[in-house]
This record gives sequence, C-alpha cells and structure tokens, in this order.
Amino acid sequence: MTYSLEEESVKKKLKIKVTVVGDGGVGKTSLIQKFTQGKFKTDYIKTIGAQLTHYKTEIDGYRIELMFWDIAGQDDFHFLRPSFYRASKAAIIVYSLEENHLGERSFDHIASWYKDVKKYCGEIPAVVFANKVDLVNEKSLDKTKIQNLVKKHNFLGFYITSAKTGQGLGHAFNVLSKEMLR
Repeated sequence: MTYSLEEESVKKKLKIKVTVVGDGGVGKTSLIQKFTQGKFKTDYIKTIGAQLTHYKTEIDGYRIELMFWDIAGQDDFHFLRPSFYRASKAAIIVYSLEENHLGERSFDHIASWYKDVKKYCGEIPAVVFANKVDLVNEKSLDKTKIQNLVKKHNFLGFYITSAKTGQGLGHAFNVLSKEMLR
C-alpha cells in the first residue's frame, strides 16, 4: 500500500490536551507562560476557571500541538473542573517548594489533585512539578517525601522547576511529550 506525502504528514500530527492542576498560587500559569513564551511576570493574577495555551513542537518526526489547560486552583471554581478535565491525555500536578503554609499545603494536596484527575480522566500519565526552586536552597531539599509519593501513585516522575528562571522546564515538558508519543 502506498501513501501520499499528505497522508504521511497527517499521520505524524498529534494534538495532546494536558491538564495542569495544583493549588492556587503555586505557579501553574507562570510555568506555562515561561515554557511557551519565555516570559515571567512577577505579579500574581488569579486564573478564573481555566486558561488554554497552545504550544507546537516537533519530536521524533511528529508535529505535536500541546494544549495546556491551566485549571484554577481555588475552590471557588471546583464546580467547573469536570468539564475542563474532559479528553485530557496527560496531567501535570504542580506544588510549591516554598517553606511556608502554601508550600506545605500544596504538597499535601497532590494526592487530592491526582484523585480528581483519575476521576474525570481515568488512568492518564501524570507528572509532578516541584515549582519555585529559585526561592529555596536546592541543595538542602529532602526529596524523600516526593519520591515516595511518586512511587505510591505511579507518576511518571517529578521535576524541580522554576517559572522565574526556567530551570527544569524544557526537560520536564520534553519527557512528558515523549511519553505521549508511546
């Protein structure tokens, strides 16, 4: 059987919806903006409902369009989440590494966010982004708790990231994209 070039190029295009969840203020929107646009804004602007961002890349001969659905972390928008999760093929759960209430609470909520993802999306690949590494001493981070959580929930892995500096973002998003090709 022969294929035209047009058919072959159509076969190599993928659209992948990636849901990005986590508590409000952990940097979900900033991570996506830094990765897709190379920008970081210092002002915090609460996401209302969800925000959609497209990013096109090429990996292993496939043209991939990642559609990031940045879902508001505040409980005010909980009732909207089921419709935003629909048709997601992967999930990123973000928490803050800050050594304060936000950091502790956002870490404690990882399992809850994953439970939501599984409820509305089924068993899809999920990764954890430990964000805001620029605000802590990375050398003193105890990674045991997050490693245990990753193992317990069978996440693809966790990545130390910074929306401000861009640390870890390229690698983390690349790993997730390659997993989607499987």
